[in-house]
Amino acid sequence: MTFLTAFTVICAINAAATSASQLNWSTVVRPQAKPADAFQPKLHTKSFSERITNGELAGRAQISYQAGLEFHTTLGRVWCGGSIISDRWIITAAHCADELIGGVDVYVGALNRTDHNEAGQHIIFVSKKHIIVHENYDEIELTNDVALIKLPVPLEFTEFIQPVKLPNSDEANETFENETAIASGWGITSDDDYKFTDILRWIDAPVISNSECSSWIYGSIQSTNICIGTTEHKSTCHGDAGGPLVLAQDSTLIGVATFNIIYSCEIGGPAPFTRVTSYLDWIEAKTGVSNQQ
Repeated sequence: MTFLTAFTVICAINAAATSASQLNWSTVVRPQAKPADAFQPKLHTKSFSERITNGELAGRAQISYQAGLEFHTTLGRVWCGGSIISDRWIITAAHCADELIGGVDVYVGALNRTDHNEAGQHIIFVSKKHIIVHENYDEIELTNDVALIKLPVPLEFTEFIQPVKLPNSDEANETFENETAIASGWGITSDDDYKFTDILRWIDAPVISNSECSSWIYGSIQSTNICIGTTEHKSTCHGDAGGPLVLAQDSTLIGVATFNIIYSCEIGGPAPFTRVTSYLDWIEAKTGVSNQQ
């Protein structure tokens, strides 16, 4: 066991302190959330966290499958990422929807999440009843950390809004080890930061083996996880939970951001994701969406 396994960890969805005066919420129709001056962290017995540090600024239509998700929970507003998998469905992390009360605001076509006048950006409210958390999600172990959001109306695809490609059934047993993958989100950009970035960012990193990942995060990595190695202080960070990991070569979705070590987003440890190929049958059963369509 490495020294890192003795660390206390935290399941994270930390969010930046963002007052109502900073965001024009008058254009968004949704139930009243619990008053809060800041997004709130969420705690679990085992602590994990999600993050993007030292990434590159995304181009306007570069990551058109990215969704931003503002969940309304008993703790206040919780920010996560997600991926568009069809004109009606978003995939994200199950732990983002813990203690959900009202629903979620889904941002699509966004680059600057705080600029609601941005051309091509839309915010869609989805009620709690249209959010599907995996039936076997374990909030302590964070296994089966995957959820689906059904949009009330179909998306109109544009240059800024496009679905990501799911793996096909022939790739169900692929490890993707040593492949270059891209993670993205609006999470904090350094260990010294405490506010989410306004502009979407991304990093590229190699997929590593689960055994290498387990050497850092002992006992928490399952076959249903996939990990990237981090170098040059680049990693996911607080606020990136639920966001996409795609293959650099063809943008196939292979991961959903789940958990990591809390003490530093820049420590050089691996970043784990939920492995999408482990849930292809579940996704198709719930949504009808597959790569065979």
